[in-house]
Amino acid sequence: MPKASAGPEIERLIQLLARLPGLGPRSARRAALHLVKKREQLLTPLAEATRAAAERIVTCSVCGNIDTSDPCAICADTERDVRIIVVVEDVADLWALERAGILNARYHVLGGVLSPLDGIGPEELSIAGLVARASEPGVEEIIIALNATVDGQTTAHYLTDSLRHLPVKITRLAHGVPVGGELDYLDEGTLGAALRARTAF
Repeated sequence: MPKASAGPEIERLIQLLARLPGLGPRSARRAALHLVKKREQLLTPLAEATRAAAERIVTCSVCGNIDTSDPCAICADTERDVRIIVVVEDVADLWALERAGILNARYHVLGGVLSPLDGIGPEELSIAGLVARASEPGVEEIIIALNATVDGQTTAHYLTDSLRHLPVKITRLAHGVPVGGELDYLDEGTLGAALRARTAF
């Protein structure tokens, strides 16, 4: 077993950084060394920001987003289009759509997708909350923006069935050829989806 090359505090920092997505043990060690070298400019402000975030972050009781206020900044924004609710699997998906800046709609975070193998059923997701929000006056469209995986598509079908009795339009994100994509490099499933969802030119 290799010996520790630093004190227990630094080793703990490395172990915690290694738990972050995209960081393995070697990357975590490099990141920790960089933080330690730049203690005043990075490590101390990062520790303070992390502590403040841990104390103040809450889950929005309306949509499931995470923020430092409840309701979150998106739900509290009076400029948002109240007619549209975009359904996403996770907060990361909400942030990705917000970065794109295409829609000025409201969101609903499910907190996952249906996955019988992992023991995730409808009760574990925020589906009842979505149905309640979709029943509110003024809601006209529900956009299902879930990943194009088997579990994502299963969840999308379940949501469609759950919302079918409401007088709302149910749409989903288009699937197919990405912008800048070359047909030769696409898999058969993506090409098939693109052909089935073809539009007039």
